[in-house]
Amino acid sequence: MTLIEISEFLRSIWGLWLMVLFLGIVIYAFRPKNKDRLESYGDIPLRDDDDKER
Repeated sequence: MTLIEISEFLRSIWGLWLMVLFLGIVIYAFRPKNKDRLESYGDIPLRDDDDKER
């Protein structure tokens, strides 16, 4: 297999790779296990400088 053939193969599946990556991020973000931690990250801009971390 030449470098040109490998390049053409990878170009043909880039959309599939991006979709799998996106779905992985979405699944990770919506797992119930991560809910409290991610909600606390979302509150960071609203916290005062004097507040301690939760």
